[in-house]
Amino acid sequence: MASTTVNPSSLLPLELVDKCIGSRIWVIMKGEKEIVGTLCGFDDYVNMVLEDVVEYENTPEGKKVTRLDSILLNGNHITMLVPGGEGPEV
Repeated sequence: MASTTVNPSSLLPLELVDKCIGSRIWVIMKGEKEIVGTLCGFDDYVNMVLEDVVEYENTPEGKKVTRLDSILLNGNHITMLVPGGEGPEV
């Protein structure tokens, strides 16, 4: 693609994820977890490597927040990606 302007509706899903490398992303997982981190890379299965991670988990005792240096997410467990998202309201 030689053009520098891209119509967002013409982007393929993996192209959009590729544009998010190096920026913050909010990942909503199947189950009770949501993860916010800086996207370092991904593969064709959308397995993702994130750094500077905050994991939010809803438990019967309330919301649990865990901070991690880095994490590898299995793409099969991802429900939704929010580019630039900073996660759920705490």
